[in-house]
Amino acid sequence: MTKRLLFVVNVDWFFKSHRLPIALKAIEEGYEVHLACLDTGDFDELSQLGIRCHYIEFSRSGANPARELAAMRQLYQVLKDVNADIVHTVTIKPALYVGLLSKLVHIPALVFAISGLGLMFSSDGHTVKRTLIKWLYRLALSHKNKTIIFQNPSDKQQLLSVLKEPDDVAQMIKGSGADLTEFDYVEEPIVEEEAANCSPVRVAMAARLLKDKGVYDFVEAAKRLSSKPNVNIQFVLIGGPDPDNPTSVSIGEFEAWQQASFIEVVGPSNEVEKHFANSHIVVLPSYYGEGLPKVLIEAAAIGRAVITTDNPGCKEAVIENETALIVPARDIDALTQAIESLAKDHHKRRLMGKRGRALAEAEFDVKKVAERHIKIYEELGQ
Repeated sequence: MTKRLLFVVNVDWFFKSHRLPIALKAIEEGYEVHLACLDTGDFDELSQLGIRCHYIEFSRSGANPARELAAMRQLYQVLKDVNADIVHTVTIKPALYVGLLSKLVHIPALVFAISGLGLMFSSDGHTVKRTLIKWLYRLALSHKNKTIIFQNPSDKQQLLSVLKEPDDVAQMIKGSGADLTEFDYVEEPIVEEEAANCSPVRVAMAARLLKDKGVYDFVEAAKRLSSKPNVNIQFVLIGGPDPDNPTSVSIGEFEAWQQASFIEVVGPSNEVEKHFANSHIVVLPSYYGEGLPKVLIEAAAIGRAVITTDNPGCKEAVIENETALIVPARDIDALTQAIESLAKDHHKRRLMGKRGRALAEAEFDVKKVAERHIKIYEELGQ
C-alpha cells in the first residue's frame, strides 16, 4: 500500500527552495506526496512534478486572529482528507498548528523540522509572547510518535529543555542542503591589482532584508569602507524587504540604498548562484533565530570565503578560520575590519573558498540530506 506523506509549510516558495528535493526523493521512493501551504504562484509547477497541493490561507505575520482560525479550519480539513501516514511540518506555525490539531485528527507519525526558533526566541521585548509560545510548543509537540529535526545544537538544547523531552526524539541535519551541480565550484573573479583602474573585490550579502539578519550592519560597513582611501570594494546587496516581518527594512530605506553610490542593491533574485560566482566574499552578519542559513551552504558550495557571526546556526555552517571569519553579532567595527582584511588577502580568501567547497561536499549535499529524511520516514512508519 502506498504511503502518504504530507508537508505543511507556510508558503510555496519556501517549500520549493528548501524542501523540494526531499519531496522528489520521497516520490522516487514510492510515497504519495502532498503539500499544504499558501499558494503564491508555484502550485502549478509543483503539481506538474507530482506533488498534490492543498491551499491554506496562512499568514506569516499572524496578526489577524480570525484569519488564523480560518487557516486552522482549512488545515484540519486537509489533514482529515489526506489521511497521511506521515505529516512533516516545517517552521514554527505549521509545527504548532499541526501539533495542536493532532489532538483532534489521527496522525500516525509526525516530523517537526525546526529551521530556527525565529523572532520570538531571538528578539528583545517579547517576554510574554515567548512564554506563551513555549507553552504551546509543549502542548503541540507532545505527539508520541515523532521526530524533531534540528539544524544546530543551540536550538536543540533550548527547545528540548522547554519540551522536557529526551535526546532520542531529535535528529540533527545541518540545513536543507545545496544542489552541488547547480552550485558548482567556480574560481573567484580575478582582481587586477596592478592595473591603473583595478577591479574591485565584490562583497555580497543575500537575505531577506531584516534588521535581525544584520542588513543595517552590512550597509554601515559598506558606507565606512567606501569612504576609506586605498580600499577598493564593491558591496552587493541581494534581497528585498519582507512586509510581513516587523523587523523588515522599509520600502523607503530600500529605495534610498538603490540610489546610493556606495552599494549595489540587486533586489530579490532567483539567481543567487550567479551573484555569488561574480563575488569574492559572502557576508551574513545575522543575529536572527537561524536554523542553518541556506546562503552560507550555497556560498560554501560555490567556493566563496564567508564572513558571518557567532550567532547559533551561522557558526555551525562554517569552520572558523578555515572556511570563514566569524565576528561577534551586532559588532559593526569587527565586521568592517574583517571585510577589509579578507578583501586584501587574496591567498587566504581563495584557500577558504576551496575548503568551503570541500565542507559542502562532505556535509551539505542535498542528495544526502534527502536520504536522511527518507530514513527518518521509514523509521517512524515501522
